[in-house]
Amino acid sequence: MSKKLYLILALTLIAAVILPACERSASSSPAATPTTGVVGTPQNTGGGATQDPEGMANTFATWTAQAASGTVAAPPTPTGSPAPGGTAVTPLASATPTGLVPPTGASTTPVFVTPVATATRPASYTLKAGEYPYCIARRFNVNPNELLTLNGLTDGLLYQPGLILKIPQTGNPWPSTYPRALRPHPTTYVVKIDDTIYKIGCYFGDVNPLDIATVNRLVSPYTLTVGLSISIP
Repeated sequence: MSKKLYLILALTLIAAVILPACERSASSSPAATPTTGVVGTPQNTGGGATQDPEGMANTFATWTAQAASGTVAAPPTPTGSPAPGGTAVTPLASATPTGLVPPTGASTTPVFVTPVATATRPASYTLKAGEYPYCIARRFNVNPNELLTLNGLTDGLLYQPGLILKIPQTGNPWPSTYPRALRPHPTTYVVKIDDTIYKIGCYFGDVNPLDIATVNRLVSPYTLTVGLSISIP
């Protein structure tokens, strides 16, 4: 063979060895550098998908409305692809809080109760205008005969205001054969001429005049207006 032919063969072998090595080098890519970020938050590395800003705003508005109504739904699963070299993280579903429910049948309307004085049995009592011994016996639930005897009084007589009566302390109550109340109550009553809370208390039998003053918010000297409708406890 001629020298020229040998030269061509040599160049051909050299090209066959060099060209495959160059193709393998060009097809290899550098290893991906791992990214560091908050768990569950997609990283924008330039090649990975990210959420649309408008979609993120809509999602935030939805969560705000749910929080205002007392019900919070689990956040949606991100739809974007994880960053190259990263690992997709599935967010945990948040628990839905339960609101406080008022007990069934509980009333939300406040109820105001007017306090009523308890009629205690005093050692003595001074008669007021319109009162008489039997009325006092009914009011303090004592035996009327004991009241008259203790004070040296006679049944059927009228006694002037200012008389001091001694109240029996034996514990014997008003006789069960006669009702203490002369008229049913609670009720309402229309004030008449010369009425006082003491006279009205005796009119109903066992009603304490101070209780009448309490429920009607009267203050001393407990003046009543003719025609006024008052409550009788």
